[in-house]
Amino acid sequence: MFKVDDSSILKELDSSVSNSITAVKEVLSKAKELKGISYHDVITLLNVTDTELTQEIFDTAKYVKEAIYGNRLVIFAPLYISNLCNNECLYCAFRSANSKLVRKELNQDEIAKETEILINQGHKRILMVAGESYGREGLDYVLNSIETIYKAKTKKGNIRRVNVNVAPLSVEEFKRLNEHKIGTYQIFQETYHRDTYKKLHLKGPKSNYEYRLEVIDRAFTAGIKDVGIGMLFGLYDWKYEILALLQHIKHLENNFGLGPHTISIPRIEPALGSDVSYSPPYPVSDNDFKKIIAVLRLAIPYTGMILSTRENKETRRAAFELGVSQISAGSRTNPGGYSESLAECAKEHEVGTEAQFSLGDARPMMEVIKDMVDAKHIPSFCTGCYRLGRVGADFMDLAKPGLIKQHCLPNAMITFAEYLYDFADADLKNNGFALINKMLSTDISDNNIKQKTQKALEDIKAGKRDLYF
Repeated sequence: MFKVDDSSILKELDSSVSNSITAVKEVLSKAKELKGISYHDVITLLNVTDTELTQEIFDTAKYVKEAIYGNRLVIFAPLYISNLCNNECLYCAFRSANSKLVRKELNQDEIAKETEILINQGHKRILMVAGESYGREGLDYVLNSIETIYKAKTKKGNIRRVNVNVAPLSVEEFKRLNEHKIGTYQIFQETYHRDTYKKLHLKGPKSNYEYRLEVIDRAFTAGIKDVGIGMLFGLYDWKYEILALLQHIKHLENNFGLGPHTISIPRIEPALGSDVSYSPPYPVSDNDFKKIIAVLRLAIPYTGMILSTRENKETRRAAFELGVSQISAGSRTNPGGYSESLAECAKEHEVGTEAQFSLGDARPMMEVIKDMVDAKHIPSFCTGCYRLGRVGADFMDLAKPGLIKQHCLPNAMITFAEYLYDFADADLKNNGFALINKMLSTDISDNNIKQKTQKALEDIKAGKRDLYF
């Protein structure tokens, strides 16, 4: 089982690793080979403070991101089904002792209604989220909720992939979860620093640092193919967290032959009833946050990187260029949030009485997509890899030689075209198809793939849906 080599990290952070112009440029040259960079190389980049060298790190991250992912960004929405929780985590509104929070657990009819609303906004991919308590039904509540989401349909379609963020499970429980055709199982360590973890997690199952740290081992052992990990930046020194994260990834690769499918990079945001969230112990500046994204993209180039609506629209747009490959859009962080009227929804930077944290970007999904298109990034609603079995090691076998891009970019165009016909206003439709046509002519060099993509786009225009290859 994984254990953080704390002494090694602290020693490395205290050491005088060279961050000379020559050393940094050597690391960045290596990063452009798209094979990742070493632990030692990461430390070199973390220590850079020079403005011009920092910009070179950002430019290299953009190069790597575009070489692997192109200008594609996967779109999803979180669906909170419950804010019940047995844990006392001092940074979270869901903590058990928070008397200010209005508790709610959606029933299956309410979950279906929330799902239908998301479908009618154009979503095809959902991250189902629950507080770490499931009432009388226990795990069955989670499993039934997954089934409800998959069964929900409207005239606009259905959800094609359900990713899941729920409490750590045993191996046997993970086997049950895996039977329900989930996409990615996502869990955050929050902080890898043991002493900080103990101070912030006062009681409940989550107070067991080791049990949470070993959760991905159990998930892989149970047969889960895709996992997502991450930490909450602001709880401890971000440089320490990155090095611990890389140790964790190395452990997974050495023991299971596979690292995480995605990494999430949230910064702490204000949460109702949490003094810690308003005064983070280790606040992360915008520039340092951009460096976090850039360095992670260089270190683990083929791992998806997720940015949530915790961040404001300016930060999110900057992150597009630095390595982020998945973003949430039009999010709500309270159970039942999508069923509320616009007047009832939490406004930007306001904290709702049922929400986990405040939103930095509360714009509707279509506004987010318009911003993406203006920045020449193509939204992707594709779930083809998951549904064709290109997951886990099979996905990485295609990703690392660069072959997965032959599937991802065409599928992004096809699914975006479907969104444009079914959901977009006239302005977005014009700009969106202009972007698709440009990318079709300039970004797909293989004539066979280009012809298949053109045919699929014609089929979408003729009314066919849910096409991918």
